Amino acid sequence: MPHLRKLVDKLTELVGRHADLRFRFLEVCGTHTTSVVRHGLDTVFPDSLELISGPGCPVCVMPVGYIDQALRLAGISNVIVTTFGDLMHVPGSGRRTLADPAASGRERVRVVYSPLDALRIAEQNPWHEVVFLAVGFETTAPAVALALERAETAHIDNFSILPGHRLIPPVLRKLAQSGNLEVDGFLAPGHVSTIIGMEPYSFLPDEYAMPVVIGGFGPEEIIGALLVLVTLVVNNNYQIINAYPKAVNPFGNKKALDLVAKYFEPAAAFWRGLGEIEESGLKLREQYLDRNAAVRFNIPFRDVPDPAGCGCGSVLAGRAKPTDCPLFGLMCRPEHPVGPCMVSSEGSCAAYYRYGKGGSRVVPDFVVPW
Repeated sequence: MPHLRKLVDKLTELVGRHADLRFRFLEVCGTHTTSVVRHGLDTVFPDSLELISGPGCPVCVMPVGYIDQALRLAGISNVIVTTFGDLMHVPGSGRRTLADPAASGRERVRVVYSPLDALRIAEQNPWHEVVFLAVGFETTAPAVALALERAETAHIDNFSILPGHRLIPPVLRKLAQSGNLEVDGFLAPGHVSTIIGMEPYSFLPDEYAMPVVIGGFGPEEIIGALLVLVTLVVNNNYQIINAYPKAVNPFGNKKALDLVAKYFEPAAAFWRGLGEIEESGLKLREQYLDRNAAVRFNIPFRDVPDPAGCGCGSVLAGRAKPTDCPLFGLMCRPEHPVGPCMVSSEGSCAAYYRYGKGGSRVVPDFVVPW
């Protein structure tokens, strides 16, 4: 890819002209992390440029207490729990997972590709209660709202959800306020931004003097976004730039946002490694509370500590790299994970492990595609 090589050379030259500066950016999205290490981009960054992983893996940020709720639902005889595949292997208390035979026996737990698949299972099994584990950021919330809309319209009363959506701007505010996040700007998530647009990030440049660049996920798109971020930092230019215009409308997707607002409203929510954050989750509006499986089956959320020694929370908070965790690649591996960062396809630990970024592993010289 000659064009990619030129972009990397341009980035290296730009950073080199400012040898007195260090550039540290938070890559909010787990897909960015995976793309960076998969293509070996981190091996060609200038020494003074560093990307820090953040809380952009929707499965990873779910606290242990949420997994415990899901496990309790799976233990109810007439309940079918439906979920995205990544959640199946996330450990709850006592290292139990939804994939364990005790939880998944007799097809009580089924993997689906969308909330509408879960709704279809509810239609086909009218004598069972079907619960969808509604995990995800702003990107997946509209699909869940659409499933609820169709359930309401068709009077499919045996369908409910376990709300687990999390919102990106509030957690970025929490990180910016903490004083522990030493970064110069944010590589904002392209997928989330297709829904919310640009304005929700405005507090970062306005209140914290941190530039934001919305970026795509290909190697050239990532390097291009970093070029913009470095340029903004060098010029003390604190603003939001949309470097992913082919997918992101500056104003977001109003139709999707309106549908979500019909069924949900912001609420405080727990994040792994970050605790409770105000208005960082979505709860069902009062008129739809009967669609909340936690209410329907009286299974309240309980805050449960992370597994001993697990560094997933610190990675999500931008305080550590996966390889800083003493369990990484030893006690914690994809086939035997301790925390969700080693489970999810968007998890930083899983990406580092899969693409050889830990310990004495050597990065293949063919990884960078030029």
